[in-house]
Amino acid sequence: MNPFHYSKPDSVQDAVHLAGPASRFIAGGTNLLDLMKENLTRPEHLIDITGLPLREISETDRGGLMIGALVSNADLAWHPVIEQRYPLLSQAILAGASPQLRNMASTGGNLLQRTRCYYFYDANVPCNKREPGSGCPAREGLNRIHAILGASAQCVATHPSDMCVALAALEAVVHVQGRHGARTIEFADFHRLPGDSPERDNNLADDELITAIELPAVGFAEYSHYLKVRDRASYAFALVSVAAALDFTGPVIREARLALGGVAHKPWRDPAVENWLVGKAASLETFTAAADALLQNAQPLQHNAFKVTLARRAIVRALSDAARGGQA
Repeated sequence: MNPFHYSKPDSVQDAVHLAGPASRFIAGGTNLLDLMKENLTRPEHLIDITGLPLREISETDRGGLMIGALVSNADLAWHPVIEQRYPLLSQAILAGASPQLRNMASTGGNLLQRTRCYYFYDANVPCNKREPGSGCPAREGLNRIHAILGASAQCVATHPSDMCVALAALEAVVHVQGRHGARTIEFADFHRLPGDSPERDNNLADDELITAIELPAVGFAEYSHYLKVRDRASYAFALVSVAAALDFTGPVIREARLALGGVAHKPWRDPAVENWLVGKAASLETFTAAADALLQNAQPLQHNAFKVTLARRAIVRALSDAARGGQA
């Protein structure tokens, strides 16, 4: 671990004015400290934001919720309003990590997790996410956990967060503050596909700090389900996960949301598939057709073709469970 300068500002404005390309904000540190200990990231300046007033969960004028970036994952998952109105989000958070990590991890930090690709974490091998232009050994190497959708010649890593999959399905909005003011980012636009710049995971500027996550008024409380498929039942990242949310007019679907985790560089959605579900009856045939459409452009690698079948079955099951009121 290299030497670094440490600051603990007491306002958001002070924090963003300290930020730059060589700095990192730190809250719970559950991923950043691992990266630093492995010398995968070497910030010259750590900006401790744990003293900032970003721990509130409050209702918005539009009927949704504003979640401060420093709310812990545990407090968010067990918050009574989240459990009642946004059970999809609560389920997703509780499916991730261990209770100890959820107690430390922050809501804003969860969005900034870096991939758990084992080539990225091995400083002795090339990796385009660490050193652009050095290569992607995962494409021809052991790629069992890697992407089947949205990958590029430069990178086949996947995004690790469970919470982000639910936030994508709920169409949350990310509030950020930088030296030049505040702005909002639609969740679909926050994370990036790798393209030719796999070193960039998201669309934040170097000086921008996540201050809050806004949830819309509609939380699909009655018909939603989060399904995570992993190698072991506890403390493992998803091979495939599905956030499914439905709303009905009588027996037919009025609105549908469907997001996948573990299959791409960001939570994966296809609005065309969601729109296709509108007006259809909730049936095995409907959900199977939706799964096939969502996965039609999958490009599996040598060791992860099983993910296509696994994802298809997970989508059908998650949608079926959501249609039954979230009951597996």
